[in-house]
Amino acid sequence: MDGWETWQGQTGDGAVESEQRVALRAPIVEFTEAGAERLGRAYWREVERVTGRLVRARERDGSVELQLLGRGPALLRFGQPTFEATATLACCRYPIEGGLLAQSPAGEIVFAQVGGSATIVRSAIRGFFPSLAARTGEPDWTGALYNRVQSRIHLIISRRYFARLIAEARA
Repeated sequence: MDGWETWQGQTGDGAVESEQRVALRAPIVEFTEAGAERLGRAYWREVERVTGRLVRARERDGSVELQLLGRGPALLRFGQPTFEATATLACCRYPIEGGLLAQSPAGEIVFAQVGGSATIVRSAIRGFFPSLAARTGEPDWTGALYNRVQSRIHLIISRRYFARLIAEARA
């Protein structure tokens, strides 16, 4: 995929920050709240596709839970999304509210399309404290499981998410 960029880091307080983005020639959704909502919903569908529906997104009262086979406790739980739309922005934000893979309810996952001289589509995680990441004051190797598994799965899903959005926009 041309124009693909990714980066990940950990803040001083231990929160994980990650962003994946792709530069495009044209928008793939409208710069409306409906376009922003489409960005968010498309991501959860891609989670299910990439995992062969082993992980399923369940919507309840506007929030989203990722569950193993759609049962049991939530792997991750997200609150109701907020949408923002301007002439050059379509943005969908889900607050992270908890789940087995979260140390605490903190942070958000964001899906956005930003227009201008070039269109940028991005997915970003901000302020997230994953259960599998290294804890503040602990050696970096203690977060190896997050870096080798959870983080990589997110990257795979993001690449497929962008590819699917682009393909759907061209269809």
